Amino acid sequence: MNANPIELKICYIGGGSRDWAWVLMKDLCFEKEISGLVYLYDINVEAARANEAMGNKLMAASSGQWKFKTEPSLEKALEGSDFVFISILPGSFENMEIDVHAPEKYGIYQSVGDSVGPGGLNRALRTVPMYVEIAGAIRKWAPTVWVINYTNPMSICTRTLYRVFPDIKAFGCCHEVFNTQKLLARVAVRAGLAASINRKEIVTNVLGINHFTWMDKASWRDIDLFPHYARFVEEFAESGYDEGGEESWLTSYFGTGRRVEMDLFRRYGLIAAAGARHMAEFCPSYWYLGNPEMVKSWQFSLTPVSWRMQQREELKQKSQAFRDGLETMVPEHSDEEGILQIKALLGLGNMVTNVNLPNHSQMPDFPSGAVVETNAFFSRDNIQPVITAGLPRPLRSLVLQQVENQEGIIDAALERDPEAAFRTFLNDPQVRSISREDARRLFAYMTEKTLPAGYWAERMAAF
Repeated sequence: MNANPIELKICYIGGGSRDWAWVLMKDLCFEKEISGLVYLYDINVEAARANEAMGNKLMAASSGQWKFKTEPSLEKALEGSDFVFISILPGSFENMEIDVHAPEKYGIYQSVGDSVGPGGLNRALRTVPMYVEIAGAIRKWAPTVWVINYTNPMSICTRTLYRVFPDIKAFGCCHEVFNTQKLLARVAVRAGLAASINRKEIVTNVLGINHFTWMDKASWRDIDLFPHYARFVEEFAESGYDEGGEESWLTSYFGTGRRVEMDLFRRYGLIAAAGARHMAEFCPSYWYLGNPEMVKSWQFSLTPVSWRMQQREELKQKSQAFRDGLETMVPEHSDEEGILQIKALLGLGNMVTNVNLPNHSQMPDFPSGAVVETNAFFSRDNIQPVITAGLPRPLRSLVLQQVENQEGIIDAALERDPEAAFRTFLNDPQVRSISREDARRLFAYMTEKTLPAGYWAERMAAF
């Protein structure tokens, strides 16, 4: 054990999470350069307490250097913190069921429904007030803390933090790019460049916005991978590419045959850096999401919220089994980079990775301050975005439309303006496929069923 690990306090907002919180616990088991206390804050206190018990058992079993503590007070969880993680569910899965499935009555199909489309925009209306509260709390009780956001809609969550507290030190993390790097490693192996390649050996230049992210450069060592990827696309664009196993689109709601990604490469000449389920939702519906049969032909899936609900119950049972000692959580390294980012910000090694940050010229021709996703250089107490060449004009216009929609829905949520929200709703590429009258009916139903009573009546107090 390191004789002098750096002692930290981490505040985890959404500390009852059965996803990101568990990943963090397992990753922390292996850390010898940093140690300390993780304060778990969650409106579901019992879920946080279950994670506290699991995390401490895991540390004891693995000789880890961390302790977990449930803290019902956000003020106490934040005060004195060095880092804050945010991973919350905005509302409930019952809300999300309406986000995702209510539009199907009008022929709008969503593969995820958490970032854009009618579902993503409706989710954002619930999320913005939560992030206004979180940003205000950080401004008051931990103004110099580094904030790492994992919640979707990623761009809107991160942008709201900065809208409320411009001096906040926050960034958003997403692992979609990692999956594309894994694919490029397989492409390089197929091309005979090496017997095996780790995705971390693949150097990529990332640009765009979260879940509609692109690569204009990709290399392994000194070899440009774009020609190899182009040949890969020509071979598999029509048939699809499916290696089977857990990533197969035939057996997993999260799998993809890469046909959407390859079609987008043919359209724009850049590598799609997120999976088909996300990328498709940013495009006109008739490209990939016209109906379930079309989705199947493009070799990806519509993830039903009923599956998420079933998984929630299974994870609840697993959580209880961990807590009662009937099952044992096994420490294992994830492919996530949150711990590496923390260590870089502490001065324990620099790194470059993709993150979501306000635009300060790293995406030319995009609005200043809008949250974009690019590479960034992490060093001691500093994140410096990598300047990109920007997107080619036809693609830029498609991405910019979504940026304007994200800004518009934040404005509408902050001002509590239903007409402004509806105008943004109408401007979404998926909603454009239906009449204004149907869009009005859909918007009214979704907001009535998922937003708190009196939502439109009161402008955000923080503004």
